[in-house]
Amino acid sequence: MAHSPVVGFDYPVLLRGALVSLIRGLIDRVAEEGFPGDHHFLLTFGTGESGVEMSSRLRKRYPEEMTIVLQHQFWNLTADDDGFKVTLRFGGNPEPLTVPWSALRAFADPSSG
Repeated sequence: MAHSPVVGFDYPVLLRGALVSLIRGLIDRVAEEGFPGDHHFLLTFGTGESGVEMSSRLRKRYPEEMTIVLQHQFWNLTADDDGFKVTLRFGGNPEPLTVPWSALRAFADPSSG
C-alpha cells in the first residue's frame, strides 16, 4: 500500500504559531522577572511591515529591517496576541517600538548554548 502525503496540515503556519507562543511566553517571563543569568534576546523584524510602530527617525535609519537586543536596558516590555512592545534607547533617546508577530523575522537567545 502506497503512502500518500498528509493533506490538510499547514506545517509552516503551525510551526510559526508555536514559535510565536514560545517567544510570547519568554517575553512575558522576562517582563515580569528579568533575564536569568546571561540570557538575552535578538529580535529581527521588518520595519516596513503593517502594524510596526516606530519613530520616523528610526524608520529612516532602518527602512527594511532592524535587529534589537533585549538584555540590560529596556523598558515597558509587554506582549499580547498581536505582538510585543518595548522602549529602547537609541543615541540616548528613549524610543518606543511596537512589533506585530507577523513582522518578526528572526529570534535568538545567543546564550542558550
